[in-house]
Amino acid sequence: MDNQRIREDFPILDDVIYLDSASTSLTPEPVLKAVLDYYRRYKANVGRGVYRSAQLADQRYGHAHQKAAAFVGADVGLTVFTRNATESINVVARGLDWKKGDKIVTTLVEHHSNLLPWMRLKRKGLELCTVLPDRTGAFDLADFEQAITRGTKLVAVSQISNVLGTLLPIKEISEICSDRGARLLVDGAQSVPHMPVSVKDLDCDFLCFSGHKMLGPSGTGILWMREAEGIEPLLAGGGMVEDILDQDYVIKKGYEGFEAGTPNISGGIGLGAAVDYLNKVGIEGIHDHEKRLTRKLLEGLQEIEGVMVFGPLDQDGHGGVVSFGVSGLLPHEVAMMLDQASNISVRSGHHCCIPLMRYLGLKYGTLRASLYLYNTEDEIDELLAVLEQIVRMA
Repeated sequence: MDNQRIREDFPILDDVIYLDSASTSLTPEPVLKAVLDYYRRYKANVGRGVYRSAQLADQRYGHAHQKAAAFVGADVGLTVFTRNATESINVVARGLDWKKGDKIVTTLVEHHSNLLPWMRLKRKGLELCTVLPDRTGAFDLADFEQAITRGTKLVAVSQISNVLGTLLPIKEISEICSDRGARLLVDGAQSVPHMPVSVKDLDCDFLCFSGHKMLGPSGTGILWMREAEGIEPLLAGGGMVEDILDQDYVIKKGYEGFEAGTPNISGGIGLGAAVDYLNKVGIEGIHDHEKRLTRKLLEGLQEIEGVMVFGPLDQDGHGGVVSFGVSGLLPHEVAMMLDQASNISVRSGHHCCIPLMRYLGLKYGTLRASLYLYNTEDEIDELLAVLEQIVRMA
């Protein structure tokens, strides 16, 4: 993987050391070009016109769905574009035919996006069971065996913790779900952009991820469903209806049935370009690159007295997300110091995981550095060097 060549596609890196890709990734020039080409050369609505530019927009937008599906090995099922992983999860939460007393199982390491929709259903009489991790975010499979009972309707878990970087045992959880007759939803927002992911290997029923975390434009998300039958679309309106008879309507087959109204056409086309970019670089190479950087960062942080690392300390159980703290200083204070000293951008706070922060006793949250294909070993060295200076001054 030619890291220096890749960085040329991200001019923003001339001015900043960007270590917040778990929040949103940067966007390369080819993706920006694809978005602008739509507006400059063939802007038209999709699913509504037969003239040339409308057909071209249809083709590019539909092809983007195919690219996103292929990226996660989905040659069956239905791939729908949403605004983000949050909306994808809510499509499932709102669309399933719930009955009072139905059981949902999730975990305490989940992003609020994979907690709040289930908490809202709990208010309506559903049972919600939350599996707890240990202090590093690791889980005992026996706890899932106990939580996922025969009456469980859905299990909703992330593949990688967006705070601790912990890899969850999705395949093993999937086997338990299959044995108990439960459906499995995987939040792949932190995994799909960074490592090879296949819905066949995961054996899940729903996979949700965000385009804006995988080099795509903001306002783009993906929901893959093994079976769309029985899932009520989140929205009803223009573009998703096949026919209207008296006071009833027939929903279109395919992704159009779940994408009412004019969609984010340029965003979807840009997402397709982002998939092309990731395929060209190679997701295996990206994963290996991040593993090297993660190992270097974890080892370096542990050598600085006064710095605490939260989550797994070994690289094998870790994604490219590392949370840490500095003794005597608040996370926001350190984040501001890093920015002022060397234009280093890291996330600070609760990372949309308040229950996990409370469970770990981290009232003010953590600092979080998250890595991607455009980061370098020199940037890790700079982060560690500035942190050492901050610790000495604290």
